[in-house]
Amino acid sequence: MSGHRIAIPVPADTPLFELAVPCEVFGIDRSYLVKPWYDVTLCPVGPPPVALPLGLALTGGGSLDDVAAADTVVVPAWSDPLTEPPADLLAALRAAHARGARIASICSGAFVLAAAGLLDGRRATTHWQYTDALAARYPRVQVDANVLYTDDGDVLTSAGTAAGLDLCVHMVRADHGARVAAEVARRLVVPPHRDGGQAQYIRSPLPPPGTEADAISTVMAWALEHLDRPMSVADLARRASMSQRTFARAFTAAAGTSPMHWLTRRRVAAAQELLETTDLPVDRIAEKVGFGSAVTLRARFSQVAGVPPAQYRRTFAARSA
Repeated sequence: MSGHRIAIPVPADTPLFELAVPCEVFGIDRSYLVKPWYDVTLCPVGPPPVALPLGLALTGGGSLDDVAAADTVVVPAWSDPLTEPPADLLAALRAAHARGARIASICSGAFVLAAAGLLDGRRATTHWQYTDALAARYPRVQVDANVLYTDDGDVLTSAGTAAGLDLCVHMVRADHGARVAAEVARRLVVPPHRDGGQAQYIRSPLPPPGTEADAISTVMAWALEHLDRPMSVADLARRASMSQRTFARAFTAAAGTSPMHWLTRRRVAAAQELLETTDLPVDRIAEKVGFGSAVTLRARFSQVAGVPPAQYRRTFAARSA
């Protein structure tokens, strides 16, 4: 049985990391996690061999017909955001989208989606270096400079470089659930989900031990180990030996999101895994992840995951069996 078809168009000079990201996430056979896994095709844009950086070349693969016929198309970074992409590539993307395919871009690949008209009227992102250029060149695109990725259902975009991993793991989660996505992330040695946006990555290197950010990291690790306990900002601030105000400021600077928003998402992620892998009733799951009651769990879960816990379990529990 063939898997979900993913086509990756590869023009000349495609940056190697952004090309490698979808190949690593989707292209390696992970049918030990779920069957069928993805069926990935690299599609040269132009006659092969297609020259890539550092003397590499793509000598075979599919074609733009495979792009037009795919279930998902992932456009890696575009080597020159100020250059118009090839017309045949844009036509293939439009054809795929018109068929109902999911279209995603990594980093400056958003310029290709915008050139195809697929981002008109949509929220999108790209590497923070290029957000102003994307907004200026394509004023109908609602450019969000601070997020790691955007998901508009059938069209998704990611920020620069490593954010492409976030987006690809997110797509695995949407397709196969939190357990499979978490295992893929574990194999890649990356978080299953990163909160916050690009702003936290623009200037500052990682802080040395003993700083506020180091204290925040320690508190985060403790909270993840004790999700079942009631926690307030005041509780977490005391554990960090900070005032609430200082803690909230330092937490947001380090994580890119507020303490309670981060905690809610972590609790929902834990609930997702329990819904997939256990038969525990919702009220018991609510207790284990710290929501306290099934009513609170249902409300928070629906806000974050977009569906109620029962529907999520029906969708993904059988796949995790």
